[in-house]
Amino acid sequence: MSEIFKKHLEKFIEIEDWEFSGILAFFQIKKVKKKENLLEEGQICKSHYFVLNGCLRKFFINRKGTEQTTEFAIESWWITDNFAFERGMSTEFYIQAVEKSEILIIDREAQEKLLIEFPKMERYFRFVYQRSYAASQMRIKYLYDFSKEESYYHLYNAHPEFVQRIPQYLIASFLGFSPEYLSEIRNKNRS
Repeated sequence: MSEIFKKHLEKFIEIEDWEFSGILAFFQIKKVKKKENLLEEGQICKSHYFVLNGCLRKFFINRKGTEQTTEFAIESWWITDNFAFERGMSTEFYIQAVEKSEILIIDREAQEKLLIEFPKMERYFRFVYQRSYAASQMRIKYLYDFSKEESYYHLYNAHPEFVQRIPQYLIASFLGFSPEYLSEIRNKNRS
């Protein structure tokens, strides 16, 4: 499993085997059951999660009591509440396993030590955060620019792995509409 993480790192930085062993020592590996929460609203967000296999999601519960999914993470993706993690604050989100998953976990203190001991990881995390920020910017644009139907088809065409793998009610939650409306869109296309 650690090979997945090493290959991911090598997309951004050059890394020797001895360095990778040292870097990996800062992480914990954890197996998570489907629907297991890694983080719950009100908890201090202490960790950053890297998906080795499986799928995680970040969501909050809105004023109507409905879960609103804001983010997914599949293999080789990171997920956390960045705002709360960076400040050591309590979170307003949940992070939950959509599928049985295996993840790497690093806490704030370990990450700070990692960056001091292996400065090239600073460069790595900069690339990760830049990509994450760019994806967030595009998602916001799509919320304003696309109709609900266009949002679904954009997700379907850009990330078919999500649409095939993630339960439809979670896709609807991510896109900001009801599962029934998503069924209407899908049925309309089949007609």
